[in-house]
Parts: sequence; C-alpha cells; structure tokens
Amino acid sequence: QVRMVDSGGGLVQAGGSLRLSCSASGPSESLLSVKGWVWYRQAPGAQREVVASLYRDGRVEYVDAVKGRFTISGDWLKYKADLQMNSLKPEDTGVYYCNIWPSGARWGQGTQVTVDP
Repeated sequence: QVRMVDSGGGLVQAGGSLRLSCSASGPSESLLSVKGWVWYRQAPGAQREVVASLYRDGRVEYVDAVKGRFTISGDWLKYKADLQMNSLKPEDTGVYYCNIWPSGARWGQGTQVTVDP
C-alpha cells in the first residue's frame, strides 16, 4: 500500500510563508497509477478539507480561501508534491496532509502549521 510522508510545517507570523512537502512510497504498480496530488487541511475542531489539487492533465484547483496565496506543484517522476504557502493568515492554522489521487493512500502523519496573528 502506498504511504504518504508530510513535512515542512512550523510556526510563522501572519504574512509569512511556508513550503510543505510530501512524498509517496510503495509498490511501483500503485505509484504508476498516481494521476493527481491533493493537499488537505484540518483546522482545530474541524473536518479535513481539500485545499489544493494538481492533476497530470495540468488542472490545478484551489479552495477560494487560498487562491492567489498558495501554489501546488508536483514531481511525477519522484512522486513528491509541494505546497508553497504565502501571505499566511491565522485561519490557515491546522494540520496539513497530502494524498494521491484517485486511489488514495494511507494517510501520513500530517504537518502542523500554526500562524500567529
């Protein structure tokens, strides 16, 4: 089964930037089926929500709250994805997770992002 590892979180002041990274590992046949990367965020007391998505066909999608501030990128050969987060706001605080699409993988541990006002 494919597994995810998330990293790059931290504590930052409002207006600052962070770059999150994730990697997928597992059976080759499973990795070859990866057609997209999806970053999720789980704020305290809230459900996990999609923040950004990147697909092999070039489509990129962002939730309205992060448009113009976050940029998703992916390395299809190395099975890695990044999320560049600029102009961070306190409401961006949460645990961030990355996963593959469409098959999904075992969730990683997530990476905590805390934005102080």
